[in-house]
Parts: sequence; structure tokens; C-alpha cells
Amino acid sequence: MSYSKINFSTNGEKFYNITQLVQEVLQRLAPNKENGIIHLFITHTSCGITVNESYDPSAKEDLEHFLDAVAPRTLPFIKHVDEGADDSPSHMKTMLVNQNMAFIVENGEMVLGTWQGIYLCEFRDSPKTRTILVKFQKD
Repeated sequence: MSYSKINFSTNGEKFYNITQLVQEVLQRLAPNKENGIIHLFITHTSCGITVNESYDPSAKEDLEHFLDAVAPRTLPFIKHVDEGADDSPSHMKTMLVNQNMAFIVENGEMVLGTWQGIYLCEFRDSPKTRTILVKFQKD
């Protein structure tokens, strides 16, 4: 396999900081501290990934509340509720975040801004195991 998998267990709707986990996978994929690009792809339709401030926890909470305000469960036109009231809003929120991202890697480390962190954005209430595919491409 030319990529690695991260299987991450969530426990309800919120943002999970996965920066360190991704860095650990990168260290296995680029053990000689190579330069290149790391690609992330999440294989689900009711969650996503994003990069944003990870220093102040209130920033993460604001992001979570923002998405709840943009895609509340009370929208009058919602029909897709096969798996519960969070079903359709989870897909709407997923449209607003990423399913894939790429980061520059220098000397085996992701190049991120001072305050940036990578989040798995879970939009379902029930516990899930989410899969993120990770590929490193050397320069």
C-alpha cells in the first residue's frame, strides 16, 4: 500500500485535534526527514477535516457553534433523517469543510502556522470510527 490509514474514534459532534497523530504517521512515512507534500483524505460524508487555530480552545468552540448556526437541525425543508436528526445537517456541514488537504513537509515536519492545528470535524452524535488516508510524496 502506498499510503497509510488513520482510524480515529470519535465520541459525538465536535472538532478533534489530530495534528500530533498526523505528524506521527508522517514520521513513519518519511523516516529520513524528507521534504515533500503530505496529503490527507477523509473517506466519509458526515465529517471532514480542516486547519484552523488550535491554541485557544474558545476558537474551536466558536467554529463548532458557527457550523451549528449555519446548518441547524431545525431547518423546515430537511427530509433526509434516516439515521436521526443529525443526518442531513451533518452532510451540510461537511460541504463547508474539507475532505482532503495537503501540507508542505520540510525535514520530515509539516509546515503549519504558529497557531494552526488540523481537526477532524465530526458532525454525528453517535460514536464513529473515521478513516483518514495519508500519503507522503517526496520532492
